[in-house]
Amino acid sequence: MAISKRGGIVTRFSHDKSGNFAIMFVCAATVVTMSMGVALNFAQLSAARSNLLNALDAAVVSTARDITTGLIKEADTAKSVKAFLKVNTRDGIVFANSLKLDKVGLERATRQVMATASVDVPLAFPIFTTASTQRIVVDSAAVYSDRTIEVAMMLDITGSMSGQKIKDLKTAASNAVETFLAGNAGVVPRVRVAIVPYADSVNVGELAIGVYGEKKFTTGEPPALDPLVLASAVAHSNKDTCATDRKGSNAYTDASPLIAMVNRDYRLNYCPKAELQPLTTDKAKLLDTIADFKANGYTGGGIGVQWTRYMLSPDWASVLPASSTPAPYKQKKSAKYAILMTDGEFNTAFADVADEAKVHQQDTKSANNARRHCTEMKKDGIEIFTIGFKLDQPAAKNVLKSCASPDKSAVAHYYEASSGAELDAAFREIAANIERLALVK
Repeated sequence: MAISKRGGIVTRFSHDKSGNFAIMFVCAATVVTMSMGVALNFAQLSAARSNLLNALDAAVVSTARDITTGLIKEADTAKSVKAFLKVNTRDGIVFANSLKLDKVGLERATRQVMATASVDVPLAFPIFTTASTQRIVVDSAAVYSDRTIEVAMMLDITGSMSGQKIKDLKTAASNAVETFLAGNAGVVPRVRVAIVPYADSVNVGELAIGVYGEKKFTTGEPPALDPLVLASAVAHSNKDTCATDRKGSNAYTDASPLIAMVNRDYRLNYCPKAELQPLTTDKAKLLDTIADFKANGYTGGGIGVQWTRYMLSPDWASVLPASSTPAPYKQKKSAKYAILMTDGEFNTAFADVADEAKVHQQDTKSANNARRHCTEMKKDGIEIFTIGFKLDQPAAKNVLKSCASPDKSAVAHYYEASSGAELDAAFREIAANIERLALVK
């Protein structure tokens, strides 16, 4: 009897689950609470890390940009990062009062601005750690450039560019000038732009003092410019200020006019109104030149490429204004770029063409002249971008492709545009790529 009663008690106890459920509930609640606390801490720390990194990135990038544009000096790096970081964290980081800029520096070998920052974040659930705060540390770096940029744009203003085409070119070229010169924030100009409008010839303006005006057909060496004439700035004696292709042994060099002048063929019948503009930071002058574009004449592409080359050549310093003097070739602190644009096949050349009637039927010669100048430009370290605008001639495309520098990673050098919007986009992309290339070289 006693045994049976004891067995019944044991049996009832073994079937009573209420205590087990209570224990399980407490355990589960603890796990859920811990999970929620860990998740909340993680979210809190992740947000703080993200905000701090964004703020430090902005400070470092802004400082690198200001060094690049010349707005501040390299010696002001730390001061600038601190100032930008203060502004960027004023409203974006809740615990900015504990923020520290642990390290900031400038690595000249790699041209990088580098910084490390930290912030102590009070934890929402400090019960899981002995510390009530946790420190977040982030690093950031940005590349700056101490390189100057020289860009010469060869722009087609021939007869085939009439109508909407010339309007589209004016818009795209003007936007390109605005984009390029927007990088000049400092006292010392970082970016200079030259414009070479071309048709049968190039109107070289004041540089016509270095142009030899022919009176008849010649094949020999043009004379050298007399330094005394250069010093006295005697007015040019030709009927206009246009120039054609160079003759003689310096035909495919960038030699100074003091060595050999550039020819102005006596058979030239059309001189564009828009003058060449050497390297300058004068945005108004460049935009005024573009506004003067009138579509007329044949396509002397070889002549246009030749004069584009001269605008980037340090050998032309003797006849260029002091503010337009190109930097030496392959100098680490300068980068040279040419943009060659056309809407048709190059067809005009004068040098060594005896038949007067055929100067505008020189497709092969004009194209070959352009190629030779492009080859020499690339040897001198000039990077070339080319744009074909509504171009449907395979031969013309081939010239532009052969003139263009090899592509680098995602940076294209040959473009085709079939509309005004695409032409504008091509110039904008090239401008962005030139900025990128100047930073990474």
